[in-house]
Amino acid sequence: MSHEILFFGGFLLFIILMLAIDLGLFSKSNKPVSFRQAAIMSAIWVTFALGFYVVLRIWGYELHDIQDFDRLTEITKRHLHNIRLIPGDFETSLALYNKNLALEYITGYVVEYALSVDNIFVMVLIFTSFGVPAQYYHKVLVWGIIGAIVLRFLFIFLGAALISQFGWILYLFGFFLVYTGINMFLHRSEEEEIDPKNHKVVKFASRYFSVYPTFVGGKFFHRENGKKYITPLFLVLLVIEFTDLIFAVDSIPAIFAVTKDPYIVFFSNIFAILGLRSMFFLLVNIIHKFHYLKTGLSFLLVFIGAKMLLHHWLDDWGFTTSHSLIIIISILAVSVVASLIFPKKEKQHPKNEAGKNAF
Repeated sequence: MSHEILFFGGFLLFIILMLAIDLGLFSKSNKPVSFRQAAIMSAIWVTFALGFYVVLRIWGYELHDIQDFDRLTEITKRHLHNIRLIPGDFETSLALYNKNLALEYITGYVVEYALSVDNIFVMVLIFTSFGVPAQYYHKVLVWGIIGAIVLRFLFIFLGAALISQFGWILYLFGFFLVYTGINMFLHRSEEEEIDPKNHKVVKFASRYFSVYPTFVGGKFFHRENGKKYITPLFLVLLVIEFTDLIFAVDSIPAIFAVTKDPYIVFFSNIFAILGLRSMFFLLVNIIHKFHYLKTGLSFLLVFIGAKMLLHHWLDDWGFTTSHSLIIIISILAVSVVASLIFPKKEKQHPKNEAGKNAF
């Protein structure tokens, strides 16, 4: 059995165990997740993510079973790592590889975590528009994350396969990210709205399934008079999954700008997604205060897209993953600080009418 499969399998077992514990603990209570609980879970997931950075920093070579200089050269070329190996000095070259691998992972993690914040804006809007009771947010998000992990797995390894066969796809990704960033900047001030009855996912599901008109506690399915229904809560889960699919189209190409190693793309992506749920509960009531964040994210996407388009020249100029990480953190820090220094005049936000019939 290859080291990649062992490494990957161990990672998946850990994630499944943590999600099972998480779902089991919170599903026993019908109470909304508190700020304190969200803060603890956020700290735990960030700690795990940083711990995985340390694992890669020390044992990163184990991922691809690098035992000699030839194997190290092969892996470095295959995944286009921006490092200069030292012929005749395997130990030093291996240390450089581990350091770069860990740095690519943490940079990808920061990028995905930042882009996930934009996802939170939409999630708040979805829950509010569909009138989901706050105590069921957690259940929807956990099952949504499980679905997102499967989708990201397919997207990432398909993307890696395409890149290995058709290098020009990187330029296509680059143009797409620049376009997406510019489009986000131009529409940054527009108020998004969701019409539950006319949402394309709701219409599609209603065409093939019987939809119960009201929420039935925290159930996704309901049986009445011998007939099985899907509930509005299940429709919300489908909308959340569809939304993540749309966001994946932006975020996954963005991480491929940082690293071409599909395993590192997956690890960084999944750790960020796992932290998204707890971050949602931390920011749900204050997310509107960071009004310059969309502007920052638009600049972030343009920078990453430009990096993909110009990567050959940037490599020649000595532009490294460390430089990318510094620029990414700077963009995010400026957008957050600017939001706090120059607060936006707040409008009255409609309260979530828990349990209302959105259909």
